[in-house]
Amino acid sequence: MVGLKPSEVPPTTAVKFLGAGTAACVADLFTFPLDTAKVRLQIQGENLAAQRVQYRGVLGTILTMVRTEGLRSPYNGLVAGLHRQMSFASIRIGLYDSVKQFYTPTGADHASIAIRILAGCTTGAMAVTCAQPTDVVKVRFQASTRLGPESDRKYSGTMDAYRTIAKEEGIRGLWKGTLPNITRNAIVNCAEMVTYDIIKEKLLDSCLLTGLPPPFCDWEAGM
Repeated sequence: MVGLKPSEVPPTTAVKFLGAGTAACVADLFTFPLDTAKVRLQIQGENLAAQRVQYRGVLGTILTMVRTEGLRSPYNGLVAGLHRQMSFASIRIGLYDSVKQFYTPTGADHASIAIRILAGCTTGAMAVTCAQPTDVVKVRFQASTRLGPESDRKYSGTMDAYRTIAKEEGIRGLWKGTLPNITRNAIVNCAEMVTYDIIKEKLLDSCLLTGLPPPFCDWEAGM
């Protein structure tokens, strides 16, 4: 065995879609408290029920939440967060290659930087458009507090939050903030996916993972 050999059968779009969403969900399980702390710090001073609670720094915010609202508080909105990752990450990451191939002219050896950027913007915008309701619900749970009778929690669960927002604010209420979110994530997706795509291509072309010299390790030769 000389080195690692790439599979001759590339993963299907469905495999990429599900793989990206699952990986993002696993990551969310570890990083969700940090996201909740970010939201609490951003809205500090706006929540009347929590005016007497002062958050200082990321770790301080998490510890304060645990002390005043319980151990589960840093994970408020986790279900909606997982909904978001399965719809958001699956599209922006899992469909990137397919969209890039769609934009690439027939007969071209590699996609240009412009095409990769266009593909990143497209999947980023598509992901936000589809996942925005889950993001709205996630942030509402993260922003709400549980401070006894002063609690501002108005949703009994994730599905109830979807129904309540749609009933009280209209269907458009679930898509609040879509345009700025599309702008933000289109830029983020371009920076992440295009950079990753170029580095991956250079690594494969250099044969660093096979142990063979470039003329003998053309990973595209048999595909």
